Amino acid sequence: MQYFPLFVDTKNLSVLIVGAGEVASRKLDLLARTEAEIHVIAPDIADDIKAYHQQGRITLSCREVSDSDIADYDLIYLATANEQLNIDLANIATSKSIWVNVVDNPKYCRFITPSIVDRGRLIVAISTAGAAPVFARTIRSRLETILPQSLAPLFDYVAGKRHEVQAKLVNGKDRRLFWERFFNLNQDRFDSRTEQHYIDAYSSYNSSGELLLLDENVTAELLPIAAMPLLQKLDTVFIENSLDEQTNELLRRDASRSALPALSVITEQFERGERLLIVASTEKILTLKSHFPMAKHLRPGAL
Repeated sequence: MQYFPLFVDTKNLSVLIVGAGEVASRKLDLLARTEAEIHVIAPDIADDIKAYHQQGRITLSCREVSDSDIADYDLIYLATANEQLNIDLANIATSKSIWVNVVDNPKYCRFITPSIVDRGRLIVAISTAGAAPVFARTIRSRLETILPQSLAPLFDYVAGKRHEVQAKLVNGKDRRLFWERFFNLNQDRFDSRTEQHYIDAYSSYNSSGELLLLDENVTAELLPIAAMPLLQKLDTVFIENSLDEQTNELLRRDASRSALPALSVITEQFERGERLLIVASTEKILTLKSHFPMAKHLRPGAL
């Protein structure tokens, strides 16, 4: 993974954009949605950028950039029409440990800006590490049709309820189960029924245990689509021999991973309501299936 995705708190973030043409305007359209303090330097200013200045959203300097401008910023975008100037300024920024982005020149970028789907508190970022931005836009267009606009007010509502839930449900697992129940009831809507779904989720947030069995020879690409939501709800993963990296990426990151224990331990955790996955050899899976008839066997194309 060349680029590690991060979501940065933009409150009090200081950003410099050098250049004020069409490319810089596109970057500014996105940055202006944030809480960052934005300074634009350029001798010629596009009308869209002038509008942001007139609204008081940005600081604007109508002049040529100088080397001394590359200082005291958290992020810098270089979007002039002079490629060599962009490179020279990028080298100065890098020498001062300032994160810099040279538009359309990944070689000199300390960070890149992904394609984004914006639903208020829900942000989805897509990147191809600069290799195929056109394809990233295609993925974005698909997600735009899948994720409804109602998610923005829904997550504002959820954010307003978090402290109340934390006060009522002290145990972290109980809170997670509560929110699972809420979203199962409410789905992605935000309407007059959302408050009732929130109330109803308190009465039935407890969950029975679940046991999934996976043959270690079954690769990630062969797993059924229906298994994906189950793998994201796991509490514990027991591994007899090994777990391949691709399959591990599909599992809930916060789930604990440990060696396969005695059957009595598995039974105890299941009866406590834990959600378990066992990755083992074919022979062991057959033994476990006979011992745990309620277990779900994850097989290629089926559960």
